[in-house]
Amino acid sequence: MHRFFVPQLYNETMTIEGVDARHISKVLRMQPGAQLQIVSDDGVSALAEISAIDSECVTVHCLEKLAESHEPAVRLILAQGLAKGEKMEFIIQKAVEMGAYSVVPVAMEHSVVRLDGAKAAKKVERWQKIAESAAKQSKRDIIPEVQPVQTMAQMLAANDCATKIIAYECEDKKSLKTALKEAQANALTDLLLIIGPEGGISEAELETARAAGAVPVSLGRRILRAETAGLVAISAIFYETGDLGD
Repeated sequence: MHRFFVPQLYNETMTIEGVDARHISKVLRMQPGAQLQIVSDDGVSALAEISAIDSECVTVHCLEKLAESHEPAVRLILAQGLAKGEKMEFIIQKAVEMGAYSVVPVAMEHSVVRLDGAKAAKKVERWQKIAESAAKQSKRDIIPEVQPVQTMAQMLAANDCATKIIAYECEDKKSLKTALKEAQANALTDLLLIIGPEGGISEAELETARAAGAVPVSLGRRILRAETAGLVAISAIFYETGDLGD
């Protein structure tokens, strides 16, 4: 069943406007009486029925609230070193599908891509649309935020999670699994996952992360691509915390 995010507080009667209204009427060709799911601005998910429809506005009547949550127990923020081409789009789309709470594009020393000013803002706007589409497809209860492009220091200051993990290819003492077990012993509720770009994380960035409390971990004996590492780590984290099946 199709799910739409409605920027209104929950009410028995709600309206879906703009791009989503056009999608419902022109692409899905739904008619009055058809059912869909809505998520209101205050986080309420509900089953709703279309009562009136045109290309600019769809009015729905909410039939029942949906109690089941689609959000992971651990709030995971992915800090991803800027990757080139369409890799960032792929990473953001999949991270949102998998349950990431937020994604931070990080301008790192070894990033091939350089974004600033209007160009960075335009990219973030596009990435946010990708996140919204992925949230709808995967039936999330929130639209994860794609934060502005930041440096490592800015990102660490703005995302002070109790647990911080940085994947580092030269780390040979601590695995991701070990770090997660240590974090779970102290009631793991939020986690900042830092992943480097194609060129990897510099020594200076590693030390900056360490100073902020981030724990360097290994993701295994094989070197993973920038667009693979974060998704592998997210999968492992949600598996270990019980959010990938029973």
